[in-house]
Amino acid sequence: MKKIFFFLLTASLTTTLSAQTEAEMKAWQEYMTPGEAHKMLAKSEGTWNGEITMWMAPGQEPMKSKGTAKNEMILGGRYLQGVNKGDFMGMPMEGISLTAYDNAKKKYYSTWIDNFGTGIMTMEGTWDPKKKAIHFKGTMTDPMTGKDVKVRETFTFIDDNTQFMEMWMESNGKEFKSMEIKYTRG
Repeated sequence: MKKIFFFLLTASLTTTLSAQTEAEMKAWQEYMTPGEAHKMLAKSEGTWNGEITMWMAPGQEPMKSKGTAKNEMILGGRYLQGVNKGDFMGMPMEGISLTAYDNAKKKYYSTWIDNFGTGIMTMEGTWDPKKKAIHFKGTMTDPMTGKDVKVRETFTFIDDNTQFMEMWMESNGKEFKSMEIKYTRG
């Protein structure tokens, strides 16, 4: 009787584990497979010219500059990496962006690093199909205080050869537009 019970218990656990393993494997497969969001990001591959307008503080006159972004899908089409170059206030600027779509969370993620700091700006976003834009919210480091400051970005896909990025950040608890970049395919 004990042998039969042990056999039935073992068979039941094996079946349960197999079903769980199959479900886990299916979930991982769906998580790791690039989908429509990744195909949309892939349309940004190539070299882009940027017309950059920046405001250092609310009410200040904007500063204008130009730059380039070379975008490519990496890690099997899962992430869009951008290598950005330009100049800002007479100094060379280099930055790297990484944009992702998380299949499990159904959200976009963006990071930014550059040679004008040592921190990482991180943002999370959602797709707006009516505006053909990703709306991001996140944080970056305020070098004056060493604390996080809220940032918001809208990245609009105007057409296959034109994109528009707008960014806002907080200063003294109030949001102001800090940057916009019009990208055209090079």
